Amino acid sequence: MDKRTLQIFLALTGISVTLTLILAYKSYPLYQYWTDHYKTPNMHRITEAFITPIKDSQHFMVSAFFDHRLDGVIRVISIINRNSLQPLYCVYCSTEQVCKTVQTDVQIHDDHFGFPFHVSDVICKGRHMQNATHVLISTKESNNSVTEYLPIKNQVVMDTFKYDFTVCISNLFNNYNNVLQFAQAMETYKLLGVQHVVIYKTNCGPDLEKLLKHYETEGILEIIAWPIDQFLNPSSGWNFKEYKGDIHYYGQLATLNDCIYRHMYQSKYVLLHDIDEIIMPYQHDNLPSLMEDLESAYPSVSVFIFESHVFPTTQFEESGKFKRAEWNNIPGVNIMEHIYREPNPKNSHNPTKMIVNPRNVLQTSVHTPLKIYGYSHIVEFHVSRMVHVRQPVQPNLTKEELFVDKRMWDFEEKLIPNVDRALNLSGF
Repeated sequence: MDKRTLQIFLALTGISVTLTLILAYKSYPLYQYWTDHYKTPNMHRITEAFITPIKDSQHFMVSAFFDHRLDGVIRVISIINRNSLQPLYCVYCSTEQVCKTVQTDVQIHDDHFGFPFHVSDVICKGRHMQNATHVLISTKESNNSVTEYLPIKNQVVMDTFKYDFTVCISNLFNNYNNVLQFAQAMETYKLLGVQHVVIYKTNCGPDLEKLLKHYETEGILEIIAWPIDQFLNPSSGWNFKEYKGDIHYYGQLATLNDCIYRHMYQSKYVLLHDIDEIIMPYQHDNLPSLMEDLESAYPSVSVFIFESHVFPTTQFEESGKFKRAEWNNIPGVNIMEHIYREPNPKNSHNPTKMIVNPRNVLQTSVHTPLKIYGYSHIVEFHVSRMVHVRQPVQPNLTKEELFVDKRMWDFEEKLIPNVDRALNLSGF
């Protein structure tokens, strides 16, 4: 082989080797990870995680939204350590990778119950925010490192909604495994007119996991991973002096506020309550007819508040008509058996829950809103109230001191076969 031929051969061999290495690199999982997470030339990683540490701080980002009600500012729902406050900056970027940095207004919600970490709104105000697509909160005025940005949601104001009613269930934790009550509640929600249920899940029991997968496959349930216990020591109660911990009730208030903003332009109404609670109309067949009348009577109201009424699981109806053999081996509470309602104690706080117009809510607590546009209204007891089947709040009351309330029985014809079907499809 002469010298010229050898040079051509080596050149072609080099091209072949280079192409082989490139193809091999592209098939390697690291390449896929890199292209999935670092799609932009300036290495901005867009994360869909729901808890993102803010670098060089003790704070966390949760989610980011345009707030068109406040001239298009960016609202970053965050978890802030109240004992470790520091200046924070907002870095917001467009698809063209033009990034700007502005100072922030950190608004810690008032209802922290004494816990050091609490949900906060980090408000970013700046020029040309309407072109921003992703954002991060930083402790530095300039941030050139590869870091995680949040996608900015609610970019477009919508006046038509995918759902009429969305239920936001704030937290599942402590390996919650109350399968039967969960299925009964979900099927009742559907009969009342709910199309969408959102659950923030830290963990649950293995039996409930099967039921969750069924409802997720069915399309009514959205499960949001909420690994708060990987970042903080969450409290299993609401009172810091009694329960201790870093953050109130597994970050319940962060999830409720996130759920409102997440569904601001997806759902006409958002219901804020727990999975063992049902906001029950007593003069209407369903939620649409209830809300139509309430909105007609109270056009300036943005938040409708419903009294909670406890149906203790220690008292059973006596005929045993709903003590079904088909449910004997299903873990959890059978709410159809509990028709006795506690009288609400006088001069005590009622842990009310809410149906809200999410477009008029700025901040919410668990039982009442914190900041809203418009007014709130407590719905009359005889019109609608909340059925809460749980351990008794007043355990010393006898059955004779309780009220009989059989409202749940009005749904038995459809509810029981629907629950059976859900359990069967879940593998029980």
